Amino acid sequence: MFPAISSRAGARLARCLAVWLGVSLLSACAATTPDWDQRFGQAARATLAQQVLHPEAARNADPVAGMDGRAANAAHARYQKSFAEPKPQPASFTIGVSGGQ
Repeated sequence: MFPAISSRAGARLARCLAVWLGVSLLSACAATTPDWDQRFGQAARATLAQQVLHPEAARNADPVAGMDGRAANAAHARYQKSFAEPKPQPASFTIGVSGGQ
């Protein structure tokens, strides 16, 4: 079934397999974690920093200018009311049909 291997070739094959096995086992002990740990989270921190428009905005003690209290209160009330009384949605089967509205 299998071709006959001479004892010399068999010994060479066994030696190659033993070396391969030894190298494979020793490569599992290689320490790569310190390299990865040094840069852990660096991409996430860089992405977060790029999303901040004004990094010094938290230190600004001035209030937001441009809208008085009454207008802001009315806008907030309309916003809250839009969730309390949602507009009725049209039926999905009337899309593309002339409804005369």
